[in-house]
This record gives sequence, C-alpha cells and structure tokens, in this order.
Amino acid sequence: MSRSKNRPRFTKAYSFGIVTGLLFLLSWLGQFLFQLAEVSNDAAEHGTNFEWSEFWPQFFSATFENWQSEFLQLVWQAAGLSLFFFWGSSQSKEGDERLEAKIDRLLTEQGVDPAEFEYREEEKAEAEQRV
Repeated sequence: MSRSKNRPRFTKAYSFGIVTGLLFLLSWLGQFLFQLAEVSNDAAEHGTNFEWSEFWPQFFSATFENWQSEFLQLVWQAAGLSLFFFWGSSQSKEGDERLEAKIDRLLTEQGVDPAEFEYREEEKAEAEQRV
C-alpha cells in the first residue's frame, strides 16, 4: 500500500494524541498502583484480607470522580470561551478600529487611498441596491 508524498507518517501525524494517550495510561496505572497499596494497607490495619471485589468499586469510583471533574472543567472552558468569543467580549475580539487601521495600512502599501477605496465601495453598494 503506497502512502501519499504529502501525508506524514502515523506517528508524526498523531504524535500529540499518542503522547497524551501514553500520559493518560501512565497516570491511570499510577492511580491503580497507589490505590491498590492504600486499600491493601487499610485491610492489613483492620486485620482483614485484601479483596479485589472491594478494590474495584473504589478504584472506578475514584477514576470517574477525577474524569468528571476534569471533563466538566474542560467543557466549561471550551464552551464558555466559545460563547464569550461569539458574544464579542473585549478579551476575545480585536477592536474594529484596530482592524480598520490594519486594513488601511495594507491599502496604503498597495498604493490605494483608504478614503477613496471606501468611497468607491459605498458607490458600488448603492448601485447594487438600485438594481
């Protein structure tokens, strides 16, 4: 099977996802090991035997609690920032004056007078409205 010349290798194209997945698995393994040690130590302190049937509910409860808090934060940040950008908060939007100044400078560098350009655009819009 031939690969397109412009298409990067899988590991290069998805390196961020691969690294994120590996960090996730390592952290989850760490949580598993430390919680396993904690539960087995608690069982030993209370003079009982360690039982996997008691460990798994605690482990998955802690896992889902962590995921819930992290996903809620992420969703709020993504959704909240999208809403603020949509509403046009001052932090998320460049001012119209600054944007117009940039456009005027680009027009000037191209040898076009910004005032003349604006006048021509207004005339063009009025002519289109008459038709």
